[in-house]
Amino acid sequence: MAEPRDRGLLDTSVVIDLATIAADDLPRELAISTLTLAELAAGPHATTDSDERARRQQRLQWAEATFDPLPFDLDAARTFGLIFAATQKAGRKGRRRVVDIMTAAVAAANQLPLYTRNADDFRGLGKLVKIVACG
Repeated sequence: MAEPRDRGLLDTSVVIDLATIAADDLPRELAISTLTLAELAAGPHATTDSDERARRQQRLQWAEATFDPLPFDLDAARTFGLIFAATQKAGRKGRRRVVDIMTAAVAAANQLPLYTRNADDFRGLGKLVKIVACG
């Protein structure tokens, strides 16, 4: 029997592809962090295609209206160091993945599993935060 998935933190990859992910692959209560909003806010500026820019802007506005994001707060900042060290130990370059590490720290600080489309980005963090590959 599968364990209940009551609440989880979605990383940006999940928010971007949310419409294509089966509900059974997601927690019942969805949460995001302010870091996801920051990444989504950068999205419209990262393309020169006007149609894609409009889609990205619409996604950002939807996320802002839908979620009350969890902040990168003092608890997350304290957890960040542990997750950064685990990333280094796993042979990953922590500075290159700083937003991912910060997002994982928010999940760990709030005792939430982190749902992602890119589970390999979080390799080596299993003792600190539960990583759930979805979609």
